[in-house]
Order: sequence, then C-alpha cells, then structure tokens
Amino acid sequence: MNTPFHIIVEGNPAIVYGSRGGDPNKVLPILDRFLDTFWQERDTSGEMCETPECLVAQIIVRFGFESCEDDFSNLRVGVHYNSNAKYLYQIARDRSVTVWVPDVAYQTTPNLGIKGCRSLTPELAH
Repeated sequence: MNTPFHIIVEGNPAIVYGSRGGDPNKVLPILDRFLDTFWQERDTSGEMCETPECLVAQIIVRFGFESCEDDFSNLRVGVHYNSNAKYLYQIARDRSVTVWVPDVAYQTTPNLGIKGCRSLTPELAH
C-alpha cells in the first residue's frame, strides 16, 4: 500500500521522504530495531559529535535496504515537506520517537512541518 511518510531527525535540516510503506506498523519495528543498535554503537564508541548527520545517513541506508527492493525512487532526501505524507516520524535528541499525523493545515501548507500535525497516541503507533 502507498503510505507516504517523512522521517525527521532533530538537529538536522534534511527530511527523509518515503513514498510507500509508511504505516506505523511497518515503520516502527524497523526504526525501533535500527535505533536500538544505532544508540548502542554511539554509546559504546563514545562518539556523539555529528550524531544528527550520521543518523540521517544511516536511516537512508536502512530504509533503502528495507523498503526499496530494486526501486530506489521510493526514497528521497530534501529540505521540504511533502503534502502527501500520511505520517511524520520525529527522532528527538533525547532518543524518543514521536509519530505525527498531518492535519488539514499541514496538507495545505506542508512547510508547517510538525506544527501542522497532531501526535499519534503511543498505543495506536505500535
């Protein structure tokens, strides 16, 4: 099913966009596993500089591998929000993940970003 989505990393202006496979039931298990490993590696190495940059780069690789198969046109990186996104996944500096659902304001003015969205309750996200 085509469920467009964004992944946003706090502290990085890049916005990852996937044109399909963005349902929380699909994205969150992949993202949670990936982030567990990512944070463990960062903690073990003691490397914390450029974490937002490293995180975005690795997310692109992980989601490319997990969701694109042979068609990488599904995945893009830019600095603009897409009005078609059905979910926005925000990774905060405190390592939390919030799932946002666009409201009408976002759909008409996507540059509002998460300000034009409402938070999906945790029980609905998983």
